Amino acid sequence: MSRRDPRPGERLAQALTTRRILVVCGSGGVGKTTAAAALALRAAQGGRRVLVCTIDPSRRLATSLGLSKLSERAKLLPLERVDPDATGSLWAMTLDTKRTFDRLVERHAATEEARRRILENRFYQQVSAALAGSHEYMAMEKVLELSADPRFDLVVLDTPPTRHALDFLEAPDRMLGVLDTGVLRYFLRPYFVAGRLTLKIATKTGALALKLADSVLGLQFLQDLSEFFLAFDGMYDGFKERAAQVHALLRREDAGFVLVASPAGPALEEALYFHRRLAEKGMPFVGFVVNRVHPDPAAVPPSGGPESRVGPELAQALASVFREQHALANADQRRIARLEVDVAMPVLRVPEFEADVHDLRGLAQIADVLVPRARRTARTPRRMPARP
Repeated sequence: MSRRDPRPGERLAQALTTRRILVVCGSGGVGKTTAAAALALRAAQGGRRVLVCTIDPSRRLATSLGLSKLSERAKLLPLERVDPDATGSLWAMTLDTKRTFDRLVERHAATEEARRRILENRFYQQVSAALAGSHEYMAMEKVLELSADPRFDLVVLDTPPTRHALDFLEAPDRMLGVLDTGVLRYFLRPYFVAGRLTLKIATKTGALALKLADSVLGLQFLQDLSEFFLAFDGMYDGFKERAAQVHALLRREDAGFVLVASPAGPALEEALYFHRRLAEKGMPFVGFVVNRVHPDPAAVPPSGGPESRVGPELAQALASVFREQHALANADQRRIARLEVDVAMPVLRVPEFEADVHDLRGLAQIADVLVPRARRTARTPRRMPARP
């Protein structure tokens, strides 16, 4: 722990009681889904109506919560099983990129005809969930929708696993670039005629390009592509406006980012880079969580029980394991200490648990490390949640 702050979980604890949106980010495989669920659980135990929403395609959140699956409809979890005294409520859901995209089209299409042309377009049906950045854009769209939902006091967003954590913020801009019909119409201009493709190409270059495209993609594909982008005429500004609203939402004081990393060198370097970019973008930062830190066996006090004698071979093997674990723990602490110096704030460490988390009780153990609970002085009547 840093001398500047003996309680590195204090910022997290405060965020769970005051923020409206909490975005949990990090590269793949660092345990951010578990951290997001544990933070949501602790906030619900403290009396808030909390929704944890994942946009992770692997559906890891359902496993952490002890569920077989999650849907786009918020599901109320049995919080009383793990904490009978909890005064809040915990809900969970997952993002359906295709349905969110469909609703966005329905909202921004100028006419019923334009809406029908897009939703029934074969190109749209095949790639609407696979366009570069569409998953992250729809996640931001969902955040904007949920932020205005009066059923929830706090929305905890589990972001998708990415090679670079910053992709979550930058991918929507890439998708908007793809949907910029002005750019696409420039490249497809020889083939656009009143929203349809034509074989009447005025130049030899155009005819050669069409023949090549036909041999590779097929005219039907080009026609579907043409109609898709023409149908988006007039909608691009609406998409861009919504993206701007989300960026403004994530810069508000009642929003915050929690960055999760592992103690491995590359993960910490990426976390530091992401922290710097968040600062450049003016995003409110709550704190770092370094997950799966190797515990130091030398820091464990002796049990005080009777001594047990072991053979020399077993004693040598145990000593070797001890030295190895001690070295791993020291290496983790050195890397984390360097990160604390670079970011000038304490980093919250979560030790490596013996088993993965598969239910609310396991999440409660993680939450106890992230945000230890204050002792209760009196039991508060539990507020019954409204059902979405």
